[in-house]
Amino acid sequence: MTEPTPQAADETATHSCESCGMPIETGRYCTYCTTDSGELQPFDERFARMVAWQERRHPEQSRTDAEEATLAYLATMPAWRDHPRVAGHR
Repeated sequence: MTEPTPQAADETATHSCESCGMPIETGRYCTYCTTDSGELQPFDERFARMVAWQERRHPEQSRTDAEEATLAYLATMPAWRDHPRVAGHR
């Protein structure tokens, strides 16, 4: 029986951005979800960018469907799940 090997020193453990779910190495938010000063972007800015991303991924969706899908996804993210515009989409 072989012993498990420890994680190699050059492998970096990752976790997810609390705003969008993107894998990151450190901090709470990825660079796409933060301002130049490192603060979480305002909800309206982040929502607009995520809706645009949803529309690129699913061009067949209407704008309304893309917004609804984005709100449903944001409801699963720690940074937004209690936001008033998101809370009703759980």
